[in-house]
Amino acid sequence: KDTIQGFSCQKITYNIFSNTYEVWYTQQVTVNGSPSISLVPSKGLVLKYVINGNREVRAKNIRATHEQIELPSINYYKVNDAEYAAQQIKSRYTVIPILNHHQINYENLPSHMIKHMELVEHYSKGNILLSHVKLPNQPSKGSYFLKLTDWSNGDAYDRVGSVFLMMNDKPKSFVNALIQNIDSVPFYTDKNSAKYQGIMATKTYSPAVELMRFFTPFGVGHFNKKRIIAGYNWSDSVIYKQDVTALIPTDAEFITIGVYIGNYDKGGHKVSLELDFYPEPEMPESKKYIQPLFNTVPLMEVEGQNYGKLFLTDTLKMNFEIPDSLENLQLLYTTTGHGGWGNGDEFNPKLNEIFMDGKPLFAITPWRTDCATYRLHNPSSGNFPDGLSSSDLSRSNWCPGTLTPPFIIPINKISKGKHVLQVAINQGKNEGTNFSHWCVTGVLVGNKK
Repeated sequence: KDTIQGFSCQKITYNIFSNTYEVWYTQQVTVNGSPSISLVPSKGLVLKYVINGNREVRAKNIRATHEQIELPSINYYKVNDAEYAAQQIKSRYTVIPILNHHQINYENLPSHMIKHMELVEHYSKGNILLSHVKLPNQPSKGSYFLKLTDWSNGDAYDRVGSVFLMMNDKPKSFVNALIQNIDSVPFYTDKNSAKYQGIMATKTYSPAVELMRFFTPFGVGHFNKKRIIAGYNWSDSVIYKQDVTALIPTDAEFITIGVYIGNYDKGGHKVSLELDFYPEPEMPESKKYIQPLFNTVPLMEVEGQNYGKLFLTDTLKMNFEIPDSLENLQLLYTTTGHGGWGNGDEFNPKLNEIFMDGKPLFAITPWRTDCATYRLHNPSSGNFPDGLSSSDLSRSNWCPGTLTPPFIIPINKISKGKHVLQVAINQGKNEGTNFSHWCVTGVLVGNKK
């Protein structure tokens, strides 16, 4: 034991991954009315550490305090090193629970009926869950990660899923469609006079901001014991986790988050959802700019919302305005192709192009060839005579049991003012009742100066 400015301290030297640490525990506590020195590293102070033997960080001074801590009269329990390490990690960030094993299914309820359960609202005949979330006190100085866990509760098929944020910056938002009906929001009309409700921003309407595009696997959980195959250890569930920092407002105390899984199954799925906040005290203060432009994910398909089929004969064309005093402006573009069976866009690469003010901005053929990696997420996936499974097949930027992150498109050189954006996709032709469609979303993000 050594003494530093009157404090009795315990010094411990240890090595982790070739790094040498000297730790002094200086917490003074009161136990049963008598002063004592705590040797439990609940408030450790690192005075020096050496990295790889060639770089040293050393404390410059030590200032004594006289704070005394009364230990609460609760039952304590001993933890091992692994448990203690886990608790240390968990203490460094904030978990904001949103959903806990909530069911997303199809219920033949009357149109627009809302079912409330544990402060979670059910819309669109059970396909959508909506929850109001309180953010931490300093949302601008840290990172947000969205974590969703999915289990099949009877649905055997892969489904489009979306976690989305409701904006309140304009008189109308997608909330109006949920509470009233899908025809209460503005619609886009293509060259064939087909209507697409709520997919595009206007001066008075904001579409839903997509936080995460995910795809459920074939029956994970529910079908594990119904499809027992030697050597196939099916996953209990699928976890999706994504950095959504750019899409969480810095000027809001509460936000409204929805979860959608399109299905017609009475059992459907069960999901858990949380928002993890990782504080970064050294991060400079910043005010985020978030402007949703378009969203063709058919969140209310069971209520009559049209699929994104307009690209067959048309482009998605819209006007928008960029305000002054913005920096680091980016377009987050998420795209996945669907439908048409073997000859449809789900299973055939198709070019996506974006134009800004008539000039090419971005072009890509979105495609995933790694779907077989996730075979153990898909117990009810159908097997083919050649040995492949349906979940193995390559697809237009998605796989059963994965999420699809957005493409990040810098647009810093575009000036403030009015602009025109167009999205063109080489969508395949209809085959009888089979048709292809695309789920595309676009959000402008940046920082306010």
